Amino acid sequence: MSNSHRNVRRGRLVVLAGPSGVGKSSVVRELLEMDPDLWFSVSVTTREQRPGERDGVDYRFVSPADFDSMIAKDELLEWAEIHRGTHRSGTPRAPIENRLADGRPALVEVDLQGARELRRSMPEAFLVFLCPPSWDALVERLVGRGTESPEIVERRLRTAKEELAAQDEFDAVVVNTDVKSAARELLTLVLDKSSDQLENHE
Repeated sequence: MSNSHRNVRRGRLVVLAGPSGVGKSSVVRELLEMDPDLWFSVSVTTREQRPGERDGVDYRFVSPADFDSMIAKDELLEWAEIHRGTHRSGTPRAPIENRLADGRPALVEVDLQGARELRRSMPEAFLVFLCPPSWDALVERLVGRGTESPEIVERRLRTAKEELAAQDEFDAVVVNTDVKSAARELLTLVLDKSSDQLENHE
């Protein structure tokens, strides 16, 4: 490793988590429109691809066997079984390590278990919890999405209650009342800037 590389200040890792249906993907998409140069870690998952999702952009969709291989090769920074084993998701290690070593910020979106794992493996990570404006709003989003069966929706709601109870473990809480406002607040945290500095950044 060169001296110039060692002297680069390590980048900031921001970890975004929140209950299913809170709008994490929508906020991240808005965030990337605000700052196209921002780097977002694409998780790998064994779940089925939903309508409108793009492989390699929203997620990397892999088979259970490929996921097992990534675990065996220690290629995941964290991974977890989601919704009591319906599928698994994980965060590729190398792209994040390379990004942070270059002194650039990185954004990761995970579930609660993944956020806890990242906190243990990378204590310097800054954890952000995306919270719904109300419980009723979260229920409406999950039911109205229409992409899962009633049984899966009920399971997601049970998980959401557990996740909402853990938000005090996070360094910051962003309430997703409005996607643009939530994305702007998250951008200040990723770039580690105040709102005034962000005006200049834009």
